[in-house]
Amino acid sequence: MCLLGCDIGSSSVKVSLVDAGTGKTLSSDFYPREEAPIKAVRPGWAEQDPASWWEYLKMALKGALEKAGVQGTAIRAIGISYQMHGLVVVDKKLAVLRPSIIWCDSRAVPYGERAFKKLGEEYCLSHLLNSPGNFTAAKLAWVKENEPQLFRSIYKFMLPGDYIAMRLTGEPVTTISGLSEGIFWDFKNNRVSEEVMDYFGFDPGLISTIRPTFGEQGEVTAAVAAELGLKKGTPVTYRAGDQPNNALSLNVLNPGEIAATGGTSGVVYGVNGSVNYDTLSRVNTFAHVNHTAGQTRLGVLLCINGTGILNSWVKRNVAPEGISYPGLNQLAETVEIGAEGLSILPFGNGAERMLQNRPANCSIEGLNFNIHTKAHIARAAQEGIVFSFKYGMDIMRDMGIDIRIIRAGHANMFLSPVFREALAGVTGAVIELYDTNGAVGAAKGAGIGAGIYQTTAEAFESLEKTNVIEPDAFKADKYCAAYSNWKERLDKLLED
Repeated sequence: MCLLGCDIGSSSVKVSLVDAGTGKTLSSDFYPREEAPIKAVRPGWAEQDPASWWEYLKMALKGALEKAGVQGTAIRAIGISYQMHGLVVVDKKLAVLRPSIIWCDSRAVPYGERAFKKLGEEYCLSHLLNSPGNFTAAKLAWVKENEPQLFRSIYKFMLPGDYIAMRLTGEPVTTISGLSEGIFWDFKNNRVSEEVMDYFGFDPGLISTIRPTFGEQGEVTAAVAAELGLKKGTPVTYRAGDQPNNALSLNVLNPGEIAATGGTSGVVYGVNGSVNYDTLSRVNTFAHVNHTAGQTRLGVLLCINGTGILNSWVKRNVAPEGISYPGLNQLAETVEIGAEGLSILPFGNGAERMLQNRPANCSIEGLNFNIHTKAHIARAAQEGIVFSFKYGMDIMRDMGIDIRIIRAGHANMFLSPVFREALAGVTGAVIELYDTNGAVGAAKGAGIGAGIYQTTAEAFESLEKTNVIEPDAFKADKYCAAYSNWKERLDKLLED
């Protein structure tokens, strides 16, 4: 008996099979092997064909089943994780009407900005916990204005995960968590925001039936069972956006717990136990996977665009030719904390919401030709990424999130000893690293939703902790001094 987790990303679709009894991962696979194409008809646009996600899922599932040596009929429940904030629209026959406008498409920004002003900033922040921004509601408004004939044919709109669930079950359903990330959910009144729907002129019928994040969301149809090699009636029992799901995969469910990632961009995702928001809208707040009307669990999401992409830029353009990432980390370790006064502001990958959407570029501050080397730049880059995390986490602390433990997968930037030590040193938090991924988290979510696991504690008994990094009290002052220097330079940049 096993559980299937599907992670629908913009670069690939990943699947994992988890033994329901032991909680151990049986196999994982992904498709395509090369990064999935994103179509950009115009600058700032980003679209993908939802049908391609389905084909990728089929190939990844086939590979995972072969690796595990099990039949698809052994799968007891299915969980879905997905790229957040995308828009898929279908007609009454559940046929897709246009390519999906995905998370990194920025065409809808003006629609969200106008809604923020017209609905009122106080309303948006206190009820929606966000500005409408460039999220799903604003994307649907773009379609309404620019493709009116197509808009009139829309039966339901959905998020990428809703689409995959619909393909599996034949039913268009959604979740409160998904509606909140699309900026459709009114947290004060615990319902779909009538104000948002009225402002944009959306018929309430466009919203699919709401189902719990954990629980029955439909069953695999006979046709799909034959297509994928599954058992007819296999239930879909969990779905969530990739960041809430990443938090679930790290067993981050309670107030004050933090999940972090350090890939191309960086994310810090903290759980808040009360309805709160940042008055400057520098972070986003959505319903976490375990949020209910009786239990407030909100996910506060800080996204930093310039994270691993800065580290990879240094590797390609500054570090000795042919160096590996472990070699780059070792190079950074040869330099003292603070890189002898060198600071790097890692904001060269688009406008940063944390900086109120200022289009700040990356800058190297305090460079001395007589002192600084490639090793100093390697160190300053990693410290600059850490300090941007610290800057954003202070915003989260101001919202009432007491950050004591940061959990992350043992991957990407968290493979670097410099990065880990600096993050623990400057934040004072303990860092715990785990061997897991989003597809495994979705599989365990499916087990919770199907009642195979009675509690989340039972689901994550097998979660393997690979490393713990404690703050070094003897180095804390040095890290705080380096951060103070870095922040002073950032403040000066923001004043210009």
